Amino acid sequence: MIEVQGSAPFLDDFCRALKRDVPPLAKIETIEECTISCVSEDGFVIGDSSSGNEVETLIPPDIALCHDCCRELLDPENRRFRYPFINCTNCGPRYTIVARLPYDRPFTSMHGFTMCPECAAEYHDPLDRRFHAQPNACPVCGPVLTLLDASGKLCSVSDAALETTELLKKGLIVALKGVGGFHLAVDARNDKAVSRLRERKGREAKPFAVMMRDMAVVRHFCELSEGEYAALSSAEAPIVILKKKTLEGLSPSVAPDHDRLGVMLPYSPLHTLLFNDGIDVLVMTSANFSEEPIVNENDEALLRLKSIADYFLMHDRPIFLKCDDSVTIHLSGSLRHIRRSRGYVPAPVFLRENGPVVLGTGGELKNTVALLKGTHALISQHIGDMKNFEAYRHFQHVATHLQHLFQASPELLVHDLHPGYMTTGWALKQDIPVLGVQHHHAHHASCLAENREEGPAIGIILDGTGYGIDGMIWGGEVLIGDASGAERFASFEPMPLPGGDAAVMQPWRAALGYLSRSFSTIPDLPFMKERCIEPVLELLQKRVSVYETSSCGRLFDAVAALSGMHGEISYEGEAAIQLMLAAGRTMGSSSFRYTHEEHSGRWIMKVSPIILDVVAAVQEGVSVVDISQRFHRTLVNCFEDIIRKAYQTTGIRTVVLSGGVFQNALLFETLVFELEEAGYRVLTHVLVPSNDGGISLGQAVIGRSYLAGRYRGVY
Repeated sequence: MIEVQGSAPFLDDFCRALKRDVPPLAKIETIEECTISCVSEDGFVIGDSSSGNEVETLIPPDIALCHDCCRELLDPENRRFRYPFINCTNCGPRYTIVARLPYDRPFTSMHGFTMCPECAAEYHDPLDRRFHAQPNACPVCGPVLTLLDASGKLCSVSDAALETTELLKKGLIVALKGVGGFHLAVDARNDKAVSRLRERKGREAKPFAVMMRDMAVVRHFCELSEGEYAALSSAEAPIVILKKKTLEGLSPSVAPDHDRLGVMLPYSPLHTLLFNDGIDVLVMTSANFSEEPIVNENDEALLRLKSIADYFLMHDRPIFLKCDDSVTIHLSGSLRHIRRSRGYVPAPVFLRENGPVVLGTGGELKNTVALLKGTHALISQHIGDMKNFEAYRHFQHVATHLQHLFQASPELLVHDLHPGYMTTGWALKQDIPVLGVQHHHAHHASCLAENREEGPAIGIILDGTGYGIDGMIWGGEVLIGDASGAERFASFEPMPLPGGDAAVMQPWRAALGYLSRSFSTIPDLPFMKERCIEPVLELLQKRVSVYETSSCGRLFDAVAALSGMHGEISYEGEAAIQLMLAAGRTMGSSSFRYTHEEHSGRWIMKVSPIILDVVAAVQEGVSVVDISQRFHRTLVNCFEDIIRKAYQTTGIRTVVLSGGVFQNALLFETLVFELEEAGYRVLTHVLVPSNDGGISLGQAVIGRSYLAGRYRGVY
């Protein structure tokens, strides 16, 4: 609230300047003006914050080190020379250090650090860059770095950051406490060191992110477009997935068998110091074992990471909210989120309409929660896969903290239909009304909501797993509708999945299931060699522990296994990624056979003909490259044909693309381009992930439709 007085021309100038000359991090949503009586006052005063029943102020995300602070950090004449906690109003930690609103120092993790006279003078001077910068500190009064060995013993060093650089140069693994939690860092040029980190972390093949000193180093290793350059150098400083140019000088273990590399630039003062002391590229991966949440507390790090890290670089500024790095990729002209977290959270997604407070609890994998308040969708940081108690505790903390932080009590909790999800169990235990919504409907509604579209739209929703209203595993769906309800217009032909979840990590099981439905007699194929397939075939024959699925993700897995690529994988989606990479960024000109058949008012996109043709290609010795290119062309043609049928039936020309399969760059970019060329209006995800990290938004928006009495579900 700004009260200003003066002559009319000066007031007009002030209002224009307010919109034009905003501070670097300011984002003005609306400006409301009113006239009040003039009083005899002069001077500029900022009054104390007051906490009422309604909190309208938003908390900024954690922001990368600004140029001014970077210059001071490296200036020997500056009192903050080499101080790893330097910040100002234009940069530094925000969301991860806030306990509650109003965003004042006593309510942050800086409350235990009393500002020295010099810092206090900056803080109270309206003309200073650090005016009301809540994390303001210096070496005299602020947090300090400490270096510990693997046993937790304090290392006596004069400069902990400089000593850490020397340890990294020697190939040692260091756990670094950063802005939103700990990273595990190692020299990315040292293959033995990177391989050791893989072994200790339990991360067999999934690519590591790397941090590079500057754009010159990035350009040496990767191709870089204008959009990717802008993302890397932005205040949000995400990881950007870039196309590799060369691996010369880089450990091949960083991202084995991948044509892209996840890259970020130094975004904190500590990172800047490490790279200023002679390192140019580091593996910088979340400090955890595979599938566990990131570590954020010192004692927790010493306990959970002692078998991974050789040394610990810590500090004494608490992290109230753990927050992973954001992961993005530039596709079809826009930067898109794979993981929305540090730098972007809790900046809101703006909604088309106002409404009651609703909380969406997200899914089981790549979990986030979403709180709708007014026209703001406040989506949490990436929480992760709800497969262990640590992840569940993190989910509980984030869900509670989000409500507390924004002083918003939900009228409704919305959860996934799957009865076994931990998020579903949590929602049912709360003393708040609940609603279960279908997984793919939430994907559909999420994309409409972030595009501020009411719908209806034709939705192509493709992922690995989603609980259907019939109890089957869905994942290759064509929905027509909006947040209030959707018709299941089409889906992939159901296929048997022996062992259920076991087939996710063993695609050869999916391949056997797809063969059993497509052939009267299962052919003998190379992928079966040296595998014990008889028990699985018996399961299929007796229909024991066999689940029907229309999943597009499992179709990718089956084709990859049939082609002899990946019978077993170490992380979800690995087989599908490798199948995409085999195509070499090229879409085939010819297609495998596919058909569409209408059954009981729904179109079935037949998978059996595709499997028959893939097997024939394998038996004829066709290369994996050609099989992958033709398979991708088949899917694009199949979806374009079914969209044409949907348009002819409904007259709708707006198409939504959502679901984790659309992280496949080849499929996504080709389908977007060809649909737009055909005259369709294509809506895609930019602000939230297309994977399950975005469904909490869709759940919450559907919840508002339910409270308004419009909800019809999926039918």
